[in-house]
Amino acid sequence: MKKITKQTYIVFWQHVRRYKLQFWIIVASIGTGSLVSIIIPLFYKRFFDLIAQASTTGWNETVIALRHLILIVLILNGVLWALYRLASFVNNYFQPRVMSNIANTCFDYLHQHSYGFFANKFVGALVRKVGRLEAAFEYISDTLYWNLLQTVVRITASLVVIFIGYPVIGFIMLGWIFTYLIINYLLALKKLKYDEASAKADSRVTAYLADTITNNSNVKLFTAHNYEGHGFRQETNEQFTLTKKSWDFDAKVEAVQFGFMIFLEFLVFYVAIGFWQKGVVSVGDFVLIQTYLIQMFDRLWDVGRTVRQLYRRLADAEEMVEILHTPHQVQDKPSAEELAVSRGELEFKNIRFAYTGVREVVANFNLTVSPGEKVGLVGPSGAGKTTLVALLLRFYDLTSGSILIDDQDIKNVTQDSLRRNISFVPQDPILFHRTLLDNIRYGRRDATDDEVIGAAKLAHCDEFINRLPDGYSTFVGERGIKLSGGERQRVAIARAILKNAPILVLDEATSSLDSNTENLIQDALINLMKNKTTIVIAHRLSTIMKMDRIVVINQGQVQEIGSHKQLLKKTKGLYKKLWDLQAGGFIA
Repeated sequence: MKKITKQTYIVFWQHVRRYKLQFWIIVASIGTGSLVSIIIPLFYKRFFDLIAQASTTGWNETVIALRHLILIVLILNGVLWALYRLASFVNNYFQPRVMSNIANTCFDYLHQHSYGFFANKFVGALVRKVGRLEAAFEYISDTLYWNLLQTVVRITASLVVIFIGYPVIGFIMLGWIFTYLIINYLLALKKLKYDEASAKADSRVTAYLADTITNNSNVKLFTAHNYEGHGFRQETNEQFTLTKKSWDFDAKVEAVQFGFMIFLEFLVFYVAIGFWQKGVVSVGDFVLIQTYLIQMFDRLWDVGRTVRQLYRRLADAEEMVEILHTPHQVQDKPSAEELAVSRGELEFKNIRFAYTGVREVVANFNLTVSPGEKVGLVGPSGAGKTTLVALLLRFYDLTSGSILIDDQDIKNVTQDSLRRNISFVPQDPILFHRTLLDNIRYGRRDATDDEVIGAAKLAHCDEFINRLPDGYSTFVGERGIKLSGGERQRVAIARAILKNAPILVLDEATSSLDSNTENLIQDALINLMKNKTTIVIAHRLSTIMKMDRIVVINQGQVQEIGSHKQLLKKTKGLYKKLWDLQAGGFIA
């Protein structure tokens, strides 16, 4: 935990140091203002001493002196006001700027994590963790210079003044402060386990809620509202229990704090009365001591609560900091170069891959796809077809073996250059909650509107887009939920047409289309595949009949390979078996 806490402060400082000038202006302004606030009571001490002595001095002289004193207090309060306003306005730039940079860092680092990382995480929980890290910085920075800095400066300066005038009272206050802070620190450490548990429970509640919202159609289809509601209530009840424990602990600590403060005030004034009896302490001294005690109690009461909240915020922040310090599973080599595709030859050489190093999905797979060749991949569900595509796109790193594109090992080139040269149409395309124009343009973000619309027409998107009230300016909803599965697939095909990469991968790209639309899009796909090395994954064998070669995969290995006609001649082959199961609906 100490290591993570240190890393959290390092992450914050890495962002703060870009704005050192603003940071130190804030610190200097608040620190100087805190000193001024300690000086002001000294003039009030003199003010009340003059009033107490007014009967023994001339009234006119006393009035002039009193007015002089309140003028000085006015000036000092003006300086205090100016310093705090300066700190506030500089902070209004400093904090939001750093917070936005923290968010940008999280965005950049999160998106560099591998596909496998996101497959094992809840989106809602990740979003919440980023927000917590930003909020934690805001709270911790406010705490450090508006609370802790002021507390240290004010209490130190107050003790110096008290020690100079009343050493005995100074020692009493110093001993009390030392004891108070040690107890608060130990209690804050003890409470940290409650805060960590509460933060984790909050993440679980957020993740559960996000998961059920994402799957709201399943909740309705399977009439699982009560079931999911029961599960959610279990999570929120656990969160309630842990939060209550944390807050109960706070209440007990505050009760102890208040008792300490009552005792100190009694002890200090008891001693001060004895000094007053001896003529050592004046009326003004009582005012000064009481002012400093009130200031100290105010600052230390906040410190007790603040330190506990500080650890709570650290617990919130550390979930995201841990992710920021989790190495990316798939990384570019320092010497990685840009992929240069001149021919488009693909070669899978003795590749093996196992998820989490345990479940082997691809075993000793070998395949060469010639430049411009169209290859279909078929096989039973779970045979490893989609995994091969994920490995080609380098969503995962191979366990062993290599994948070559034009004799360049993909692990030696940059991931961006690799993916720029591959157009991929997935089985279930996920769209941004943006306009149709924006979603199609994602294939090539510098494309003109005319080029986007041209690609949409080739993919037969315009047929449904033109029926929409807002046309290409229609927002598609989160993940494209406002569109049907077939419409989303057509948008994905339009993106691939617009991207026009030399290597094309289609993973069940027409599975959600009706027969009429599929026939229309087949023409677009034929044009799209021209002069491109193409891999097509399909369960409907009719979609790959015209491929140059068909590769039958089973248990992560090549079981059969050949053209459609060649594979049908193998009467006991797996392809022939799959074909016979589907042939009733096809015409060869």
